[in-house]
Amino acid sequence: MDFKIEHTWDGFPVKHEPVFVRLRPGDGGVMMEVSAPFFNDPPAPPGEPGKPFNELWDYEVVEAFFLNDITEQYLEVELCPHGQHLVLLLSGRRNVWKQELALSFKVSKEETKWEGRAYLPWSYFPPNVTKFNSFAIHGSKDKRSYEALYPVPQHELQQGQKPDFHRLEYFKLFSFNTLLGEDWKQPESDLWLIERSDV
Repeated sequence: MDFKIEHTWDGFPVKHEPVFVRLRPGDGGVMMEVSAPFFNDPPAPPGEPGKPFNELWDYEVVEAFFLNDITEQYLEVELCPHGQHLVLLLSGRRNVWKQELALSFKVSKEETKWEGRAYLPWSYFPPNVTKFNSFAIHGSKDKRSYEALYPVPQHELQQGQKPDFHRLEYFKLFSFNTLLGEDWKQPESDLWLIERSDV
């Protein structure tokens, strides 16, 4: 499954080669592949490459959100061209209950572009993923750019509205069956069973 992030969060065309996100079957999970321009702005986070880095969204990142729109449980994956990553599990809008999960993530970068591959095990996904969105962020201060696969429709923008990637109502329908066949069923996740028993 291939996706191109061709718009800013508020629906304007991006002014560079779009960020490309591919999802493909992996062994016991999903491979998320990113091919994107490398802006190197802001500079690299002060964390070790290959390790989780909290508040990675303040840096240059590509993000993917996998949502069950009935329960509002979702997985958020953030990948940085400098090798850091952040995986968050949320139950309810913005309500993080687990973060900084381990991730197998490899990056190769050149002067103006980067590629990343992350392996997302099925245990990270909430049951019955039904919707998806993907985002990209780069730039500093007033040059900060927020881009969305499925942006806020321009006729719904409010004056002074700021980018918010947790507007779950703008996510679009998504099914892993498109990737894995009609008969495929999402494996149950021990992680999410724990979350359900805590509620």
